[in-house]
Amino acid sequence: MKEYGVAIITIRLDEALHRRVKLRAANAQLSISEFLRPVIEDVAFPGGRYAYTGQDELLSVSIQTFAILAALASETSPQVVERGMADARHLLRERGLLDPHKDALSEVGKVTRDDVGDGR
Repeated sequence: MKEYGVAIITIRLDEALHRRVKLRAANAQLSISEFLRPVIEDVAFPGGRYAYTGQDELLSVSIQTFAILAALASETSPQVVERGMADARHLLRERGLLDPHKDALSEVGKVTRDDVGDGR
């Protein structure tokens, strides 16, 4: 059945999870689609609930490692921390993970070709 303006997705669930979702939806007198749609909308829009993924543990370790390295670097050279943060913001913006319009520091530490020279 084709519904115009509506995309249809397939989600693979193990049988136990499917039974629980189906039961919760039935208890709410909703179809599974109606039951899950608000949850999907909530995680899909900015400001919505955070959707935890399998990458969260890796991200947590990375953040902790970054915090330790930043603390160590700030003790020896605040300029290294400033440059590292500028480079990180650049990489995040480049990958679409940081909106330059919302980043108050988007112009701080920005390196131009004039700053770098010709490498000699």
